[in-house]
Amino acid sequence: MRRLGAIVLTVLLAAGLAAPARGADPRWVFYTKDRTYYTSPWFQGAHRIMVPFGCTAAPYYSPDPRCRDHHGFHHGMDIAMPCGTPLYAAVRVRVVPNDSLGPAYGDNPVLLRNRKKHFDLVIGHTKKVYVREGDMVAKGTMFARANDRGAPDGCHLHFEERSVGGGLSTAGWPRALLRLTPRDRS
Repeated sequence: MRRLGAIVLTVLLAAGLAAPARGADPRWVFYTKDRTYYTSPWFQGAHRIMVPFGCTAAPYYSPDPRCRDHHGFHHGMDIAMPCGTPLYAAVRVRVVPNDSLGPAYGDNPVLLRNRKKHFDLVIGHTKKVYVREGDMVAKGTMFARANDRGAPDGCHLHFEERSVGGGLSTAGWPRALLRLTPRDRS
């Protein structure tokens, strides 16, 4: 009987039907086939991508002419992580006004700028932000925590890379800036 239980558990785990992993949010919905867990100097731990950059079947986006099958376009990358996950500055950045960001980013988004490296980084759905507009944040400094504010599908962070001072139309693929690295399975 014990052996049968182990077999059933193995099948459920393989099918993704067993209880969620510790710290997993039962509201998470993944709009990608990528099941890899990634690390980044921008956040603690290893986490999966929920909604990739570009055309997506996620229902929150209006159909976009760049996408087929009436899919919408996602200007950033959503990464699933437990609420409270710490965020760190991967490089030296300045906190700039977030007035231009709408409610889709939650009620406390962070807008970071690095003129030398030519980017703005929008981070949506933060819980607690420990820095203020105008602050220069040193590399390695914890500046915020993840949350689910403004996020219908559970705790995650939205990362959006833009040109310095640019709006949504300047958004580009943030993967290189985030330095996503597949978690070592050894």
